[in-house]
Amino acid sequence: MNILLVEDNQEIVAFVARGLHEAGDAVSVATSANQGLIEAAAHPFDVIIFDRLLPGMDGVDAVRVLRQSGVETPVLILTALDGIDDRVTGLEAGADDYLTKPFAFAELYARLRALARRQPMMDKEPTRLQVGDLTMERATQIVTRAGVKLDLSPREHKILECLMLNEDQLVTRTMLLEKIWGYRFDPKTSLVQTHVSRLRTKVDKPFDVELIRTVRGAGYVIGEP
Repeated sequence: MNILLVEDNQEIVAFVARGLHEAGDAVSVATSANQGLIEAAAHPFDVIIFDRLLPGMDGVDAVRVLRQSGVETPVLILTALDGIDDRVTGLEAGADDYLTKPFAFAELYARLRALARRQPMMDKEPTRLQVGDLTMERATQIVTRAGVKLDLSPREHKILECLMLNEDQLVTRTMLLEKIWGYRFDPKTSLVQTHVSRLRTKVDKPFDVELIRTVRGAGYVIGEP
């Protein structure tokens, strides 16, 4: 990934940059909102990390300016403000995800990878999807496994479609909340887990091989073992 980190705290910059470099990713650093906006407009990035409290301009305001200028690069906001209203404000300004300080690098990295994959997920438009012996005809919405037609609800069909479009790739709970339900914030419910559980009962339980796997604390992956 090619990541822009907009953060004025040098300890956090060093911590995040070291972790990303160790993972093999490229990192550019801006220490003010204005510098971050210039970098974001001038160079292509896979993900942008914006601190909330920056010199000269609040990170949320910077994200709003970024979106108004037509830059659609996924944005994650880092902040010490953990109130629900603060999260909602950031997401409504155009951010795609929100992580509060202090944070674990593993969680930050998982969220960055999920955001980097989001756009390709939306761009893929095959008419027929197949994972192992599971097939989906998108035009007719017919889903079969091993030749057996599966009776899915509209919501279950959308979740399965999202997973199959991203075979062998992590689809996070946040991605499903946004794509399937249109939420740009975490409603703090078991909505996703409940629907995926019902889907697995139909897609996996009657068959010998489980295709849908849970990645603990992150989301779901569909694929052959």
